[in-house]
Amino acid sequence: MSRAERIITSLLAQAGITVNGPNPWDIRVHNTDLYPRVLRDKNLGLGEAYMDGWWDCACLDELFRRLCLAELDVWAQKSLPLLFDLFLERLFNRQSRRRSKAVAKRHYDLGNDMFLSWLDPHNQYSCAYFAGTDDLETAQRQKLDLIRHKLDIRPGDAVLDIGCGWGGLSAYLAEHCGCTVTGVNISRQQAAHAKACATARGLAVEIVERDYRDMNGHFDKIVSVGMFEHVGQKNHRDFMRAVNRCLRDGGTFLLHTIAANVSAVGCDPWIRTYIFPGGALPSLAQIARAAEGLFVVEDAHNLGPHYDKTLMAWHERFQAAWPGLRPRFPESFRRMWDYYLLSCAGAFRARALQLWQLVMTRPGTPQPPCRAA
Repeated sequence: MSRAERIITSLLAQAGITVNGPNPWDIRVHNTDLYPRVLRDKNLGLGEAYMDGWWDCACLDELFRRLCLAELDVWAQKSLPLLFDLFLERLFNRQSRRRSKAVAKRHYDLGNDMFLSWLDPHNQYSCAYFAGTDDLETAQRQKLDLIRHKLDIRPGDAVLDIGCGWGGLSAYLAEHCGCTVTGVNISRQQAAHAKACATARGLAVEIVERDYRDMNGHFDKIVSVGMFEHVGQKNHRDFMRAVNRCLRDGGTFLLHTIAANVSAVGCDPWIRTYIFPGGALPSLAQIARAAEGLFVVEDAHNLGPHYDKTLMAWHERFQAAWPGLRPRFPESFRRMWDYYLLSCAGAFRARALQLWQLVMTRPGTPQPPCRAA
């Protein structure tokens, strides 16, 4: 047994994971070069080796739950690739206007048909709300309704949806609240789909392909779902200023974002390399600092456990859709998405990640209802 194998095997044992063991969370190693690769590149090497087929696991979500509970994700942060990435993050604004489009091209513009083949009918690529249900479609409708009630959207309200995705939330609010919605997005394919759907249904929705920093106008309610993770620490304050600039007196803002437990810069290097270029998970403290003096936090709701269920449901649907996607994508793409969805599910299950819905108002605004149902 090599030195690298002894070290990695010992670390895995701390999490109750056995190499080639009998449990569904144990890993099966097909290439022993895995050990020096993981010892050298930590999380990045582990993920890349999985994509290359060097190892397998019957239950990736449980594997990662155990790794996070044993805090081996913290050990993995000491890799040279991650340290260099953090150095660049502190030195440069890697989510500038020009750089921010990288995630749109790399991830969101993979093709609308790829995503829509396994998302729910409202095309929600964010955490659902599984209150009293195990059905993804019901849970996503409940999430949309939860946002509607927390914002107390009324007929005639002007609503801004920052990072509107495929337009599902914008369409839902316009249809069910009688409001007008402006959706903002930098992904060309997403924006085109959202615009076509809103036009076909005759909804009072305008989709604008624009960076959030360039937004103007005044709105009664502003919502941003699953977009703040792409803003980056250097831009947190600019984001809050942009929202404050566009929010009318007496208005309400809802922020829905994945968050880390500890303030840092960047995020997992494998995620940043293969899934979300420039991704940077904020902590609750970082969000609060960015909002300080601009907003009063009226309500903080942690939906983290619901994201575990959402990711597991997405993975099941992705597997069902894969036969139709296989002609377009290589096997490494399927393994990449398996790894992404299930590793994140395990991290949420271990409570290493959170999902915050924060309701905010400008100082001096009467407290809104912030109803959860």
